Amino acid sequence: MRISARADYAVRAVLEFAVRQGDAPVKAEKIAAVQDIPHTFLEGILGDLRRAGIVDSRRGGGGGYRLVRGATAITVADVIRAVDGPIVSVRGERPTGLSCTGSAQPLLPLWIALRANVRKILEGVTLSDLATDALPEPVRQLAAGPEAWENP
Repeated sequence: MRISARADYAVRAVLEFAVRQGDAPVKAEKIAAVQDIPHTFLEGILGDLRRAGIVDSRRGGGGGYRLVRGATAITVADVIRAVDGPIVSVRGERPTGLSCTGSAQPLLPLWIALRANVRKILEGVTLSDLATDALPEPVRQLAAGPEAWENP
């Protein structure tokens, strides 16, 4: 699985909003500077997040962006889907829409299991978990194993 720059930047941007939850709207320029994200690229990402109902925007001197819902109600999966679409795809299709024949038949349940596991993790981590450095224990355990950091 590959996490796109767009998805990484989107998660970093909304994490900034989560850390500042309850504060006044934050300007895109500030988020771009703090997270070292190209400003014009971030504006496009924020537009996708706004259309997905994750952030809203306010114009003017006191304007900027902020989360629409609380950080406990927004998962990392929500953010990634808003900017990149489906979490796991094979050749651009959801695994459930594929068909495999002959010797490739065992691939379909493999792709579906991969999708289920990725979704389980990304849907199980909220912005609040990240903002408070309180990842769910199963995620911490997966990341703590030495094999998680090594390439075979």
